[in-house]
Amino acid sequence: MRIKSTFKAMAYIAGVVGMMSMPGISNAADIDSIHFIIPGGAGGGWDGTARGTGEALTKSGLVGSASYENMSGGGGGKAIGYLIENADSNAGSLMVNSTPIVIRSLVGRFPHNFRDLTMIAGTIGDYAAFVVNKDSPLKSFKDLVAAYKADSKSVAIGGGSVPGGMDHLVVAMAMQAAGQDPTKVKYIPYDAGGKAMAALLSGEIKALSTGFSEAVGLANAGEVRIIGVTSAERNSAASDAPTLKEQGYDAEFVNWRGFFAAPGLPAAKADAYRAVIAKMYDTPEWEVVRARNGWVNIHNSGGDFTKFLEGQEKVIKDLMTKLGFL
Repeated sequence: MRIKSTFKAMAYIAGVVGMMSMPGISNAADIDSIHFIIPGGAGGGWDGTARGTGEALTKSGLVGSASYENMSGGGGGKAIGYLIENADSNAGSLMVNSTPIVIRSLVGRFPHNFRDLTMIAGTIGDYAAFVVNKDSPLKSFKDLVAAYKADSKSVAIGGGSVPGGMDHLVVAMAMQAAGQDPTKVKYIPYDAGGKAMAALLSGEIKALSTGFSEAVGLANAGEVRIIGVTSAERNSAASDAPTLKEQGYDAEFVNWRGFFAAPGLPAAKADAYRAVIAKMYDTPEWEVVRARNGWVNIHNSGGDFTKFLEGQEKVIKDLMTKLGFL
């Protein structure tokens, strides 16, 4: 199986839905406040996306104030359940999520899926990255593959998602692209990226599969070294970080992130959220946040967001079946 071709199909889906022109709501009033619900702990990709979006919205004046609540548990299932069960009191809340909401529903980790929520908008794409401790003898992804090939049981690779989740899936894809058995990966799950990164720094794991934006901050601080990125070309946010492709591994992946609201949210309120997010893309404050994290703008709003996730659900289901996760 060619991993690249599978994810080119995902990229094609993203391209088809494209960016909405948002007719009829371009003059919507700015929003007074938004409460962001974050399904994982501090330091993870969800956390960074919610806080970065809130930063851009408030600094640009589109939203008066933003608050944040980290709600870890169940691989994101706790936050989804909370939003659904307390829909009447969460009209002012947006929950951030990403590809795992599709993956975890497919594997039955929790009973809900994206169809049970009000679809607001997909906002960004974040590449995946493999990082090692700055003092690690592993200098490249090729070194990691060599160690894995010699003794897969001795190479523990961590991630901020459950077994069979996105970080695990990315490891499996990369190892399969390297000609190795993806089912033998010794994957150690952690609750969000912050705890996973702590495990890497302590030596509990040899490498970490994580979001590129999460890796950039710690790499810039000198705590880790990025040995592989799942983009087609190097990213300016960390131009010294090599791609898997340039190291000879035909594996590319981009993880979308976006926002959901409680089920039954009044249409006018949902449209106001969609409108303010659409306006955000044209602000210099958003460009500062986006560039700092190395994100890609992938904007799908409302119905287009639903179509995008339905397409991704099919692609991921086929891929996970081939890899033996379903």
